Amino acid sequence: MTLRIAIVGLGKIARDQHVPSIAAVEGVELTAVASRNAELPGVLNVATIDDLLGNADAFDAVALCTPPQGRHAQAWKALAAGKHVLLEKPPGATVAEIASLERLARDNDVSLFATWHSRFSAAVEPARLFLAGTQIRSVRVLWKEDVRKWHPGQAWIWEPGGLGVFDPGINALSIVTAILPEAIFLDRSDLFFPANRAAPIAANLGFSSPSGLPVSAEFDWRVTGGETWTIEVETADGLLRIQDGGRRLDLDGRSMTDEPDREYQGIYARFRDLCAVRTMDVDLSPLQLVADGFLLGRRHEVEAFHEEPAR
Repeated sequence: MTLRIAIVGLGKIARDQHVPSIAAVEGVELTAVASRNAELPGVLNVATIDDLLGNADAFDAVALCTPPQGRHAQAWKALAAGKHVLLEKPPGATVAEIASLERLARDNDVSLFATWHSRFSAAVEPARLFLAGTQIRSVRVLWKEDVRKWHPGQAWIWEPGGLGVFDPGINALSIVTAILPEAIFLDRSDLFFPANRAAPIAANLGFSSPSGLPVSAEFDWRVTGGETWTIEVETADGLLRIQDGGRRLDLDGRSMTDEPDREYQGIYARFRDLCAVRTMDVDLSPLQLVADGFLLGRRHEVEAFHEEPAR
């Protein structure tokens, strides 16, 4: 049976990733969109999730692609109406709010999927398998990009709950928590806030594990001239490098994986399978690490950020 999906929030990520990925995955179909500012031909178009739920016969599941600050209320309404729910990353503005959604999904016998799209990158599973069979000595994450290029005009991302530089950085943490054979916890956090913003533009983090594995991460939104989305793992068998956000994997410079981006296709295949058996996939470890980053963070103020660079 085909899973009929309604998207809530037809912004950049929905248009770039969700819409084409739904079209490419067997067993799922886009049948409705709720958006105040945009429409999509060929499907039911309404303004709000309340309007959407007034047409409940048109869809089976909701994909929430709205900013995280207001997503809990939307997810609650959809779950209470007996609809399966997919949450874009990060799944919410806080860690605690997701627990109530899990309980509601369980009570209503529907699926809840807190997605981490980077975990569906081609390099992640081969890296996990390799690291399970070797001695890991250290992990270094470099996740740097230009906020003006990747998040233009997205004012919500600078507000409390919008995460700032952790919005892309959480992708790296989702990969690290998936590939390492043991959990990590935060022990150092330096956050760099623009004078005119409520969320950080850069962060330097240090983590440890029960065995004492050193893990470091550098996130920065101020880098122009090309992105760095790299995770380096020093092992007894060589330097393992995940590059291009998870698309490429090499060991001591020798290519192990190099494939096109199909992350969101993986998400929707997983969502289809979860809904078929009415179960959940909710791992909050990347969001918990970000929350700990704010809890332990030492604040450093840097120059004000402006959407358009000074001329």
